[in-house]
Amino acid sequence: MPRARSQPAGATRDEIVVAALGAFSEKGFEGASTRAIAGRAGVNHGLIPYYFGSKEKLWQAAVNLAFEELEANIEAVTGEEGLGKRERAARMIRAYVRFIARRPEFVHLMNEEGKRRGPRMRWLVDRHVKPLYHAVTRLLEGARAGGGGVLDIEPIHFFYILAGASGLFFHQAEECKRVTGVDPFSEDVVEAHAAAVEQLLLGPKPHEDGST
Repeated sequence: MPRARSQPAGATRDEIVVAALGAFSEKGFEGASTRAIAGRAGVNHGLIPYYFGSKEKLWQAAVNLAFEELEANIEAVTGEEGLGKRERAARMIRAYVRFIARRPEFVHLMNEEGKRRGPRMRWLVDRHVKPLYHAVTRLLEGARAGGGGVLDIEPIHFFYILAGASGLFFHQAEECKRVTGVDPFSEDVVEAHAAAVEQLLLGPKPHEDGST
């Protein structure tokens, strides 16, 4: 059995949550065992009930970790003073794509839980997905109100096109490499994909198409 590492309790707890995020993303809630998660984190299994109480609470902590990172990434690039409304929405899109490139396991997790009815899906939606949806909608509506030729896409379609267009590219990375010889996780490719998703959802910037 792995020994608990001699380090601050908070660091140990955080390592368990990171390991859990990877395990739940790869195996799903039912397939990921707490013993395997403890082994992945390099800690004693008894620390999981000590810190979290249950597998369900550990899963929630892993989901919280992913969304907290996503929200922080978006806030970091959209909270700057003096941004135009279209640019604020564009930065949100690019931040989302970059986050998925760093955390491709997020796509697995959302795909696994989003397709199932049940208490985990309801908790996930009510705690995280609805607030994210409303935040994205506000940015989209602000971009439209600001002019600049932003495409007229309903929020429901905008939100799920953003998720699909951002996620599939990295979720299918091995297929992409086989088909094209391109590694989706290369920094320049991530940036090119972020720019492509931005243009897909917002349309070309005014100075790019010469129409305004």
